[in-house]
Amino acid sequence: MDRGRPQAVTSAYPPLNLAVRTPRITLAAATDEMLERLVPVVRAGVLVDGEPLPFDDPMSLYAESPHREWNWMRRIWSGRSRVTDDFWRLYFVICDDGEPVGMQDLIAVDFPALGRITSFSWLAPPARGRGIGTESRAAILHLAFAGFGAREAGSDAFADNHASNRVSEALGYTRNGTDWATRRGEPAELIRWRLTRDAWAARRRTDITLSGVEECKPVLGL
Repeated sequence: MDRGRPQAVTSAYPPLNLAVRTPRITLAAATDEMLERLVPVVRAGVLVDGEPLPFDDPMSLYAESPHREWNWMRRIWSGRSRVTDDFWRLYFVICDDGEPVGMQDLIAVDFPALGRITSFSWLAPPARGRGIGTESRAAILHLAFAGFGAREAGSDAFADNHASNRVSEALGYTRNGTDWATRRGEPAELIRWRLTRDAWAARRRTDITLSGVEECKPVLGL
């Protein structure tokens, strides 16, 4: 049994029934059960000594355990409850061979009018360097474009976050300027990226499947 798949008993709330599957990974909606399975990964820490800090402020994953786990769960609970036509954020647990190894989020502001999404993700250190980050981003882009009809995807990463910037480049994004943000209170430069629907369609994969999309659309104002 693939433990990364949503449970047989579905939720009355359609976003918690969403799933995206590729030949390598599953993005399972971040139900409370899936979050509990991911807690040991968060507790162990997602930062590596000596690496550039990847997250801008504020970020619960910078906190010390157990506040790290508590704040992380509170933010997801809060984000799941804030769903309007003007803003929504869908949270997914990345499952590799059924085991939770990180998160992938899909975020939209005024989506019915703009059709633009952004994404956010993190992986546990042992899961990095194996192409899971690229596969996860490809999966969430498929949900956005094929599932929800997005017109454009955006992404940004600190200039020294080479792994994230390589993922964007590999998936066909183009550079879209720079910006600034703080991490742990210190300013750092961001590289901004843009992926149009046409650019995505030129590389569209045929081996990614979606579940629960049509039922979810009314919740998101689509």
